[in-house]
Amino acid sequence: MSEEAIQYDVVIVGAGPAGLGAAIKLKQLSPHLKICILEKGKEVGSHILSGAVIEPRALDELLPDWKEQGAPLSTPAVKDQFLFLTSSHAFSLPTPPQMHNKGNYIGSLGNLCRWLAQEAEKLGVEIYPSFSVGYCLFDENDQMIGVQTVPQGLDRKGNPTPRFEAGVKIYGKMTLLAEGCRGSLSQRIIKKYQLDRGSDPQTYGIGIKEIWDIDPTKCNPGHVIHTMGWPLNWRTYGGSFIYHLNNNQILIGFVVGLDYQNPYLSPFEEFQRFKNHPKIRPLLEGGRCISYGARSLNEGGYQSIPQLEFPGGSLIGCAAGFLNVAKIKGSHTALKSGMIAAEALHAHLSKGEPYTYHKRLRESWVFDELYKVRNIRPGFQKGLGLGLLNAAFETYITRGKSFWTLKNHADYKQLKPAKQYSPIAYPKPDGKVTFDRLSSLYLSNIYYEENQPNHLLLKDPQNAILVNDRIYDFPEGRYCPAQVYELVNQERDPQLVMNSQNCIQCKACDIKDPTQNITWTPPEGGSGPQYANM
Repeated sequence: MSEEAIQYDVVIVGAGPAGLGAAIKLKQLSPHLKICILEKGKEVGSHILSGAVIEPRALDELLPDWKEQGAPLSTPAVKDQFLFLTSSHAFSLPTPPQMHNKGNYIGSLGNLCRWLAQEAEKLGVEIYPSFSVGYCLFDENDQMIGVQTVPQGLDRKGNPTPRFEAGVKIYGKMTLLAEGCRGSLSQRIIKKYQLDRGSDPQTYGIGIKEIWDIDPTKCNPGHVIHTMGWPLNWRTYGGSFIYHLNNNQILIGFVVGLDYQNPYLSPFEEFQRFKNHPKIRPLLEGGRCISYGARSLNEGGYQSIPQLEFPGGSLIGCAAGFLNVAKIKGSHTALKSGMIAAEALHAHLSKGEPYTYHKRLRESWVFDELYKVRNIRPGFQKGLGLGLLNAAFETYITRGKSFWTLKNHADYKQLKPAKQYSPIAYPKPDGKVTFDRLSSLYLSNIYYEENQPNHLLLKDPQNAILVNDRIYDFPEGRYCPAQVYELVNQERDPQLVMNSQNCIQCKACDIKDPTQNITWTPPEGGSGPQYANM
């Protein structure tokens, strides 16, 4: 990036659906504006992970001819199935109306973002992959005026190496934070401006996903399956998805709410256990797992959305938390939020009108959609049985018009001391259908410069032993799906070792650590997983 390229009208951090949607819409409305997008992944889409069944409502509004233009959505959803699992059986349940997928498409959100990036570049948007953003820039009035990228080429101690490049300061009249779930800059901005003072704590899930090549005779393109129940107990929220693609592939994954209480629970191991279910294992036998990844997702919904505007910028997409948990979809709401931000920016920067992004979003179908399902996810806080009853009541009786709004709680406060539980005996992987974490990690195409600084920071290193190990029996060794955290010398002088080169940037540690002792920060640009088709 040249010196002449560091001043823009609008700077967007993150090339997901929200950031790309904002850039495209703003260029459609104000072609003269200079817009850049900074993406920490090696390429657009390399850090994107979603189920994904994609609702095209926002895409229809943004690019009505997306089919003719070759958007990578070629598998329409044709059949929905909702199952409740016990350890040995699968019982069909009525599919809730929010989970009816007629008109939706199964596909790769990463590939859709790659295509959206091409459309953005045709309009003149400048996109810079491999640029992690580490800092916000402010003026003397505490207004955000841009960002600074993470320096390249530092060694583990923070000293410059021969390939050192300093971070670049990039200024904009407005900055849109589209970092996705639990964005590092977004968390700092929310804290700095107290944007969450009028909202509930955000809550999260951890989603673990694989792509499989399967026997062609077992593949039913367009078949959408969701499950609840086993292997999770009645106190733990979560479930699975299985989506059949055209090319003899399935997308299979498992989501666990990060408000779980048992410190011995391992979301990764629960996923492996799920694949051994007699309804699921035959589908995978004879097939081959070709990709693996994990990502946290916002589950707080309507009542956990913070204020979206701050001096000099806005939160858009999953940085703010627009996932519709009842639909298990968030890409359409993220895309729409970016489009609405663009409309507000057009009025503000090109017409001189007040900036009204939050007001416009509240008046849009995004808030209407999230409001109607606001009580479904928090209804599971008292267990699966009451959660299902509440969901049915909200869906079929009040139809989202209840006179009350249930509260969300912070996930890190929910973990209970290990002495209240017994360790869970998970089965050993067979290497055919079930795997260990390091074998799975290989399929994430992960890459880090060997000697770069550790991007996982401990506020108090002693807490890892005095609190996490002694009280919770080292839960970070189980909630991390990439074996980043290890405890060594356990018998004599236990020490925490962080294998940051394993990190697939799911953010679970930043969310679930019981003392909020772990802070995820952006590593050197281009680091992390190199997802394909996720």
